[in-house]
Amino acid sequence: MAHFFLSETLDTGSTPVVVGATVSVTGAEAKHAVTVSRVRPGETLLLGNGAGLVLGVTVVSAAPAELVVRVDSVTRTPASTPRIVLVQALAKGDRDELAVQAGTELGIDAVIPWAAARSVARWDGVKIAKGQARWAAIVREASKQSIRPWLPEVLPLTSTKQLAQLAATSRMLLLEPTASARLTAIGAPNDDRDIVLVVGPEGGIAPSELDILEQAGATRVKLGDTVLRTSTAGPAAVAILNAALDRW
Repeated sequence: MAHFFLSETLDTGSTPVVVGATVSVTGAEAKHAVTVSRVRPGETLLLGNGAGLVLGVTVVSAAPAELVVRVDSVTRTPASTPRIVLVQALAKGDRDELAVQAGTELGIDAVIPWAAARSVARWDGVKIAKGQARWAAIVREASKQSIRPWLPEVLPLTSTKQLAQLAATSRMLLLEPTASARLTAIGAPNDDRDIVLVVGPEGGIAPSELDILEQAGATRVKLGDTVLRTSTAGPAAVAILNAALDRW
């Protein structure tokens, strides 16, 4: 598999990157490429900016402080519409992180950490910033592993009240095992509103939360007749949506 590195500063100036240009990568990404991945001059790899640009490049020089490459190809991928947004409830252990990782590899466009009523894990005080930074790091590494042109956005920790506000402007789907409607029967959307998948914690979404979100416009859906873990439900739903949206 080709090495894929991210440099968010690529193509941010007034002059777009073109074939034949020389590009420099510095900072942690250059150090990782040279000291961990052991990239050497003459090797070919992929370099992206997380905003749709992917360059096929040849390494000119490799030092931990600066990786210099020559651009061989330029690919620009437009952002997906509608977006798939995963609302993942905080969960104990690393189950929420596993959901974020797999969801990123499968194609989510954004992820929202949710402090659900039944969440055992809690982000309070300094944990809020640390938790969001941790999820952002997971998203970044999963995007590199899956060679994604677009880096999913990690949004701030949200409450159920804030989710209800989001339901008014999006197509919100509540993954609930007791729902009568199946996600596979929902069909492709007829507009570009975000598709927001809401996944509860280990104990599921509380009845009061289901009521609040449904009253705001959300719809309950189920994946099948079995009950999936919080780390599995979101990625499974994303796979179904990928097929419905012709992404796969």
